Amino acid sequence: MLKIYHNPRCSKSREGLAILEASGKTFEVIKYLNDHFTAKTLSEVITLLEIDPIDLVRKNESIWKEEYKHLNLTPQEVVDAMVKHPKLIERPIVTNKDKAVIGRPPESIKQILNL
Repeated sequence: MLKIYHNPRCSKSREGLAILEASGKTFEVIKYLNDHFTAKTLSEVITLLEIDPIDLVRKNESIWKEEYKHLNLTPQEVVDAMVKHPKLIERPIVTNKDKAVIGRPPESIKQILNL
């Protein structure tokens, strides 16, 4: 099933949601700032994305700059930081079966709609 990890305050996330709505497919919206990721779920999404955890971090966020940028974190510590501060997670993320994409640009979502 299609899922979008969505932040309604983010314009790119809203654009991604609009692409899913226009597709006519059934999908689940997960507002991850309210329904927080667990470390296990976030790690599973990162695996689907086929990236390193650090590649999912919004490095321009003040939380990252102030608390983490200067540290040499392990991949698990990066996941733990994103779980603690979900604002650090790049968005939107769309998953479909065993694939996932970061919707930046939002049009990249189209590549996994027909799995």
